[in-house]
Amino acid sequence: MTGPAVPFREIVLKVHSRCDLACDHCYVYEHADQSWRTRPKTISDHVISRTAQRLAEHARTHALPSVSVILHGGEPLLAGPARLRRVCEEFSSALAGIAELDLRIHTNGLQLSPRYLDLFDEFDVKVGISLDGDRTANDRHRRYADGRSSHPLVLKAVELLRQERYRHLDLGLLCTIDIANDPVAVLDALTELAPPLIDFLLPHATWDEPPPRPDGSPTAYAEWLLTIFDRWQEQGRPVPVRLFSSVLSTLGGGPSLTESLGLAPTDLVVVETDGQLEQVDSLKSAYEGAAATGFDVFTHSFDEVAAHPGVRARQLGLAGVSETCRRCPVVRSCGGGLYTHRYRSPGGFDNPSVYCADLAALIRGIEERTAAATESPAVRDPYELLAAQQDLTRTLLAVLHDSLDGSGGEVWETAWALAAEVESDPAGQAGLDRVLAHPYTRTWLLDTLEVVRAGRPVQGPPVERLAASVAAAAVHAGLGPAVPVVHRDGLLFLPTLGAVRVGGPGEQGTALVRADGEGFAVHTEGGVLHIARGAGDGPHWSPVRVFGAAGGPGPEPVCVRDDRVLGAAGGPGPEPVCVRDDLDPYRTCFDTPAADRLGPQAADAWSAALAQAWELLAETVPDQAAEAAAVLTTLTPLTGGEAGEAGEAVQVGRHGYGALGIAAGSDAHDLAPALLRGFRRAKLRALAEVTDLYASDGSWDHRMPWQEEPVPFSRLLSETYERVGLGLFAPRFLAGVPQALDMIEEAAETTVDGKQLLAGMRKEINGTHGTSGRNGCKTDTERAAVR
Repeated sequence: MTGPAVPFREIVLKVHSRCDLACDHCYVYEHADQSWRTRPKTISDHVISRTAQRLAEHARTHALPSVSVILHGGEPLLAGPARLRRVCEEFSSALAGIAELDLRIHTNGLQLSPRYLDLFDEFDVKVGISLDGDRTANDRHRRYADGRSSHPLVLKAVELLRQERYRHLDLGLLCTIDIANDPVAVLDALTELAPPLIDFLLPHATWDEPPPRPDGSPTAYAEWLLTIFDRWQEQGRPVPVRLFSSVLSTLGGGPSLTESLGLAPTDLVVVETDGQLEQVDSLKSAYEGAAATGFDVFTHSFDEVAAHPGVRARQLGLAGVSETCRRCPVVRSCGGGLYTHRYRSPGGFDNPSVYCADLAALIRGIEERTAAATESPAVRDPYELLAAQQDLTRTLLAVLHDSLDGSGGEVWETAWALAAEVESDPAGQAGLDRVLAHPYTRTWLLDTLEVVRAGRPVQGPPVERLAASVAAAAVHAGLGPAVPVVHRDGLLFLPTLGAVRVGGPGEQGTALVRADGEGFAVHTEGGVLHIARGAGDGPHWSPVRVFGAAGGPGPEPVCVRDDRVLGAAGGPGPEPVCVRDDLDPYRTCFDTPAADRLGPQAADAWSAALAQAWELLAETVPDQAAEAAAVLTTLTPLTGGEAGEAGEAVQVGRHGYGALGIAAGSDAHDLAPALLRGFRRAKLRALAEVTDLYASDGSWDHRMPWQEEPVPFSRLLSETYERVGLGLFAPRFLAGVPQALDMIEEAAETTVDGKQLLAGMRKEINGTHGTSGRNGCKTDTERAAVR
């Protein structure tokens, strides 16, 4: 076993080893391990004190910000208020100044009273109560030794905990599943009590002692839980259910929320009443001594326990599950199930869960029921993707403002106030949206946030860019506020508009930019420069140029209206209308350096090659070309690049969606597939920025059909996505793609949105989605430049 041991963040402290109920499904008293018979009934002062010291030592060593101590049994309330007070005092004192202490207690509730709850209120001890549903369900197992029902007293405890003065201590209800109970009646009984959380627990079982299945169904527990899930959905999810929340989280690419599911390493250790240190309690269901480590709090540290082979086996994530589980598509959600439930003699725990079929059916059932509601519309609709990207940029701007916390100085604060003024007008809001949609706005925000988070001072151009952006938004909107903008080396740059020459090299100052009816004016100490709307190059003005499909400038720049990228005609057309941005200081975000402003001859050649490439794309893959035309807003000339290298001819940089870097001197036949590849690559990255397409990248290796070297899932997905698009342009690229799509479908990393993207790719190559090729590739020779 490799890698450092995971420190313990959760301690289960057995404060009493006996119980006042005789539950016939209890793993402590009714299953294989009977070691409770030799334990002291109540934890001693010495064990309490030594455990608290050990925990404090462990927290200090690993710089843990917080630790949880769960008071457990038997029935922990049988330890009595005085003993529980001693526990709270010892742990609070030991952890003071080292780590935040989270105290909890799990109880059957029979002994719960205001005396206990006042003590718990004093030390902020959260309380979880075991309740299996309505009276019929609860009495099936949770009875006194003489057969009496415990249900009325448990309900009394729940009602007591629900009182206003104690409500903040309520952890929720733990319900052990019995498929003989009516699932709807169970859920209704629990939700009626309005707990903050419901935790459904599968009864502990192993392959040697499998769970009861009265009708023989291998998915009986899944069917029971899915009936509850449907009822829970019907009720509007009135109470969080940890099991369901965990599955939904992992399906979306998030973490598991419970030890019984998912691949997160265990970080729990049990301290028995005699000070013995043991593994997770549920292991007592497997065999006598299964939880034992041979360590105790008197002579061993928690680090020694963390290094125990049995503990480490539950900290290995994917490597810790069976080979069958590692190949299963749902393993990221189920995690192989609870470690205890994998046991089979004589082989041990290297098996799937005894609930394997149930877990798979449950996860797939929840996915089928929720996929439509949880899918991101950005995966299906390119305009939703643009809207999500715009939201992300605005969020980053707000985060940057908060992160600066005044350190941007007067320049930033003035610009921020003017941004609010401009945005208060609908035309100003549209103008600001237009500037924020410019891809290099994202480059500026990300670069500046990196500086802030590194603790370095932010000054100069990164702070000044906001004012330039606000001025550009006001000009687009035709609004009048005068915006002070800093100019350097005699140049004043306005994003999406161009650069104004206001002085000579080395000159620096502040100019006022104000929109007027004919364009805008720039006021400096030396006078006023008037820039007419649509003005071309001049001694004082260098505009960003508009590239149209015909190879020449369009009638007006691209803009954003109603979250859709529109050209001058007012709607998305099959031909691109993009700005050729060879001015923006933040365009230097590609692997290849950005070119300086192109001269007329070079600009014409560059535009002509793009126009021919686009004509080729429109002929062979018209629908992909139309989507690209609708979302690409900015093309930046790059220096160098080999004309025959499609991967170098077009580059995706570190910026927002809608920009590509185009190498100068590229031939149209090389440029067409390079544009297609670049667009696909940019779109996939944009999707990954707004939704999770996969999780746990790098945990599994995949062998792509077109190469032997194993790769992580991210590369499998990206190369397949690119090849689907290129294959519609040059069919030879579809070789191996169907097999790659099958691999993605069977991979454990794929999330709900990843599966949505997969479905879209299948439709593309089947010719039933809007991006299939119409004319295809006439010959491979014509596409020989594609690599």
